Amino acid sequence: MNLAECTVGQELPQLTLPMDRTTIVATAIASQDFEDVHHDPDAALGRGTPDVFMSINATNGFVDRYVTDWTGPSARVRRASLRLGVPCFPGDPMHMNGEVTAVDGATVTLKVQGRNSRGVHVTAEVVVEPYERKTR
Repeated sequence: MNLAECTVGQELPQLTLPMDRTTIVATAIASQDFEDVHHDPDAALGRGTPDVFMSINATNGFVDRYVTDWTGPSARVRRASLRLGVPCFPGDPMHMNGEVTAVDGATVTLKVQGRNSRGVHVTAEVVVEPYERKTR
């Protein structure tokens, strides 16, 4: 994606992320979030949820992945601000959508939303800018 060609209102393609227990547990452990509700079903049940659920660090990673899949290697995430909504449990895929909300020179601002069957899991504002490799 060439950021210089972006226009306000431009929609990003949808990405559906299957969510299984392995993905939820692996992303929590990979981000060093050892809170038991992200990997231990019995602990999650004891805290009032039907199963383990995705951590905010994993959600942040999936938002970044969604954006960088769209931009490709020619851009980088400059800033991301997330607001969590409903939990993301195993067996409930997350559908990511995005839209360009502002263009300021080479900097592009996106609104990203991830939804599952329960509603909105995450709403994010993500700012991307071109990535220029320095050559030696």
